[in-house]
Amino acid sequence: MKQINYLLFDLDGTLVDSVPDLTTSLNLLRRELDCSPITGQQVASIVGDGVTILVKRALGEELYQSAHRDRFLQLYDEHLLDNTRCYPGIEELLNGYPADKMAIVTNKPYQLTMKLLDGLNLTRHFNMIVGGDSYAEKKPHPLPVIKALEGLSADPKQAVMIGDHHTDLYSGRNAGTATCFCAYGLGHSNSLKSDFRAEQPTDLLQLFPGSSFD
Repeated sequence: MKQINYLLFDLDGTLVDSVPDLTTSLNLLRRELDCSPITGQQVASIVGDGVTILVKRALGEELYQSAHRDRFLQLYDEHLLDNTRCYPGIEELLNGYPADKMAIVTNKPYQLTMKLLDGLNLTRHFNMIVGGDSYAEKKPHPLPVIKALEGLSADPKQAVMIGDHHTDLYSGRNAGTATCFCAYGLGHSNSLKSDFRAEQPTDLLQLFPGSSFD
């Protein structure tokens, strides 16, 4: 296996468990629309393809309006850090690499991404942070990964895109990086093969120990 020197991470379902706060925010929106609440398990199954699709899935195509997306973002901004936390082992993993070797590539809007990272004291770990609205395309398109690689001055052959959704695998593969599927997360691989696989968050410590950067 080729040498991995650069780590590119998805955020939700990969580094942090944000399902409780996403569930709270979606259910507050549903309550305003006189809809019954949905479960965290249901929310986990619809995350990963950006905010618009998330809200459409949570409300249904027939009910959805663009104003509902805007209202959800307001609610989520208020509850973003109520219960969202890093998965076990993630902070240890991030401490093993310098910031110039790591990036975030998420479909979460950039402003919310920065607020979440700042709130969890994670921003310092990443020299490049790409949100779902940072460029004209988002994952599964390769552009966000390509831009992250450019920001790190990284050779894609020495990088891995780490995430819990097939969008991460498509984006990384088509940008020329290795891929790592996080089976513990919220998404699914869509039967795509990956170069690495983490069944638990702590598996990432063994897959990418970062010892050469100590």
